[in-house]
Amino acid sequence: MTAHRDKPNGSRTIKASEFKATCLKLMDEVAESGEEIVITKNGRPVSRLVPYRDTSGLWFGRNRDVIRIKGDIVSPMPAEWFEKADDSDEYLF
Repeated sequence: MTAHRDKPNGSRTIKASEFKATCLKLMDEVAESGEEIVITKNGRPVSRLVPYRDTSGLWFGRNRDVIRIKGDIVSPMPAEWFEKADDSDEYLF
């Protein structure tokens, strides 16, 4: 298997024919090392094999130490918030 590291970021490249012959082994390598492999056809990159990363929990609770709730956020807004501004078609909210 001939893998090259000619990319600026150091990622491995491999020909599609070589990938086809060794894909299961390469999948294991990527899972263990975390390093991506760029797959080429006729010398041009066509695909990347990257490790799977579970991102489901990254956003929930991300700003819990930054955002503070002040006051009641559940009760309806006061009626004056929904009244039109003076001589305008715009609402105040």
